Amino acid sequence: MFELLKRAFTTRYVGMLEGEVARLRMENRALMNSLLGTAGFPPVEFAEAVKPVELPRMRRRSWQQIQRKNESEAARASAGE
Repeated sequence: MFELLKRAFTTRYVGMLEGEVARLRMENRALMNSLLGTAGFPPVEFAEAVKPVELPRMRRRSWQQIQRKNESEAARASAGE
């Protein structure tokens, strides 16, 4: 239960941080180009920012599926002994 909550908050938090980093990079580019323009230099073109990759969602299993999996693992473990 705690692991599920931890994972949910971690992914949301990491996404929020990635968004903040992207926003700050755009702001820094704008400020630098503004300063360069004031100094009489042409604006600098930056390479395209790395786009975040969305991770596949974990498939939720029903209690019946979890129980069947546990039973088959137990049967394999007892057969292996």
